[in-house]
Amino acid sequence: MSTNSYPLGLRLAGLRVVVVGGGTVATRRVPALLDAGADVLLVTPEITPALRAHVDAGRLRWAARRFTPDDLDGAWLVQVAIDDPSAAAEVSAAAAQHRIFCVRADDRNAATAWTPAVTRYGPVTVAVHGGGDPHRAVSVRDAIRTLLQHERKPLEPTEPETPANRPADGGGRPGRVALVGAGPGDPELITLRGWRLLSEADVVVADRLVPGLLLDELRSGVELVDASKIPYGPSRTQEEINRILVDRSSAGAFVVRLKGGDPYVFGRGGEELLACAAAGVPVTVVPGVTSSIAAPAAAGIPVTHRSVAHEFTVVSGHVAPESPDSLVRWEALAGLRGTLVILMGLKNLPSIASTLLAHGRAAGTPAAVIQEATTGGQRIVRCTLGEVAEAVTAAGLRPPAVVVVGDVVEALGAAGLD
Repeated sequence: MSTNSYPLGLRLAGLRVVVVGGGTVATRRVPALLDAGADVLLVTPEITPALRAHVDAGRLRWAARRFTPDDLDGAWLVQVAIDDPSAAAEVSAAAAQHRIFCVRADDRNAATAWTPAVTRYGPVTVAVHGGGDPHRAVSVRDAIRTLLQHERKPLEPTEPETPANRPADGGGRPGRVALVGAGPGDPELITLRGWRLLSEADVVVADRLVPGLLLDELRSGVELVDASKIPYGPSRTQEEINRILVDRSSAGAFVVRLKGGDPYVFGRGGEELLACAAAGVPVTVVPGVTSSIAAPAAAGIPVTHRSVAHEFTVVSGHVAPESPDSLVRWEALAGLRGTLVILMGLKNLPSIASTLLAHGRAAGTPAAVIQEATTGGQRIVRCTLGEVAEAVTAAGLRPPAVVVVGDVVEALGAAGLD
């Protein structure tokens, strides 16, 4: 009997997909299911902070308990993302009884469906099955992506070096760290260099604002560390993240610290570089497209515009203006004529707006708030500085969101990119 797989593209929009497990495998696979429009039910007692962010945003449902066979009622596909063989086998048996295809992260030979190595390039999605060999699939996938990006003849695929096939002594190569900016949300906005380093990584330490589809494209065998920092929720301390970077790289691994936006724009990349430097670990920094510019652009707002604004200021709003811990001179910002871009300021927006008004910024100054810029969840609220706090509450906007204050909000008018 042939053991070849039958290639198929699943159209999952509006269809239930059950994911059993809430660890790093689920963190990698769920974004692609959501991107396909699937109605995702996550069944697991515990989940990562990145998955919790999806739950809190209403993108998927979470049953905080162990799997039961009736979870598959009405489902079209089940993804088993746990490493307990007996529990995974229980899900497989229930899937077979329901005649539902089952993907197994723990044992591909026991699965009835495989997850391919995937790359996306505009409207083109390439999925590669390597005959059961994930290294072969990833190598071919990467060669195809190179061809699509550069329109050159791809190199002969070779098996990438991984912790599994690297010599025990690390091949004489010391470990290293790359701080890579992943951009504002759209996975295609990562730089080419950033994507190349990501494809070479042994370990990826990713935060909450990283485009989920980039994680779906990681090669087999990569250790994914979820370093999500959910605002006012569960988080890894910065010291723990620094320790992970140093420990993994000191053991000979190539570690990519993947961060939303740019590593040095309120990303604490400087602290991570200093920690690595103190431990003697070499660091590469790859700038990313920062949301402070990309979010307004995605909303049709230029941060500067001739005869409208000759300056723009980017400021963090995570500390309230009245707090003694604030390092921002809000009274000085109120007197500027240019554009004000506020990151991480949604919680303190009422206080920020009232402070700017109290120090002379006109209540009628145009304002906009962009939620989840450059993604399918992008939402825009346009109003004035005097109205912005109430408008955001009424619209139910949530982080991540970027606030823009200034005449540039109306500079392009109907020619904007809404």
